[in-house]
Amino acid sequence: MRVGVLAMQGAFREHVDAFRRCGCEAMEVRTREELDEVAALAIPGGESTAITKLLRSFGLWEALLKRGAEDLPILATCAGVIVLARGIVGSDQVSLGLLDVAVRRNAYGRQVDSFETELKIEALGTEPVPAIFIRAPIIESVGPKVEVLATYREKAVLVRQGRILAATFHPELTADLRLHQYFLEMAEGKR
Repeated sequence: MRVGVLAMQGAFREHVDAFRRCGCEAMEVRTREELDEVAALAIPGGESTAITKLLRSFGLWEALLKRGAEDLPILATCAGVIVLARGIVGSDQVSLGLLDVAVRRNAYGRQVDSFETELKIEALGTEPVPAIFIRAPIIESVGPKVEVLATYREKAVLVRQGRILAATFHPELTADLRLHQYFLEMAEGKR
């Protein structure tokens, strides 16, 4: 399976590297033609406003909405969750609305308030999963079709809606590949 990583801004190289270490083909996606070549897509962390503007500038906004409606497996991390969300609390920023969650940007504070912790994620096994939160959003509410896979301070930090997996933290910045592997198995219909 060929996985694409939206490569406009943010930690896309780290996602490409993580997928390759999982043993699959991974490529950077910047055009509609490249989006058509992939069977799954990751939207990395970064700056959600910049990612949104670049999606429109590169003509990918409508193409991504179309592929999302066609059930393209999508992994979103940090800012990627904001880009996919149905709503952004306290902001008029537009989002794709493919994931039925409402999020609040930079909810843990500024860059200096970034932190690392370990999460218990039953779907990934019994060992705790390292999680890095950098100016991370908080998922304020989830729709009825959204499954919460992990929480931190009683807020959802890892959710799944059908073939969309969304983490408010950065799994690509750790050596732990379990979340990327889970996503690949999900995209292949094994989970």
